[in-house]
Amino acid sequence: MKHDVIITISRQFASGGRTIAKKLAAQLDIPYYDNDLITLAAKESGYDEEFFANAEEKANNKFLYYLSSGLGNVSSWGTDIALDDKLFLIQADVIRSLAAKGSCIIVGRCADYVLANHPNCIHIFIYSDLEHRVARAKNDYHLDAPNLKDAIIKSDKKRATYYNYYSDMKWGQKENYHLMLNSDSIGIENCVRMLTEYVNLYASGK
Repeated sequence: MKHDVIITISRQFASGGRTIAKKLAAQLDIPYYDNDLITLAAKESGYDEEFFANAEEKANNKFLYYLSSGLGNVSSWGTDIALDDKLFLIQADVIRSLAAKGSCIIVGRCADYVLANHPNCIHIFIYSDLEHRVARAKNDYHLDAPNLKDAIIKSDKKRATYYNYYSDMKWGQKENYHLMLNSDSIGIENCVRMLTEYVNLYASGK
């Protein structure tokens, strides 16, 4: 690509978004970050990875004050900010550091919000109808349970709660993304082809 481009990919559970992100990164030959962010944030902070993986989405007025005051970085914290909120700020610092290094794809973690003011970012949301997601969860992720549909819906609700709290935006709302793709409509591989073309056009126009 002529210019660096940072791509954030948000997705519904079992929509194929992670697969699309991996394939797109390989196609563009750029780094891909997903669960790696947890490892990097743990190394940065000294906290165990489990803290990041299991962070609860709890409202905290002190955290909202920190963000609104422009104190969203590690060095500016006080001792009274909640642990879960510290974990989010650590992740946000890691995301900004990765974006500063050059082109990459970052999956989830409110990366689109963290990088909302980045001049070379493309924000993408991948979705799919529930029946296809149930089938994908069974076939690709080898998940099977009588309440799998409910588990998928619950997973999306958790993502939405986390995102809506830590950002001032709404998860899955079209205004927050450059592109929203239904992975069922043209399939995973064609989604990758379409996004590759879009990213190359975006980069060439910068």
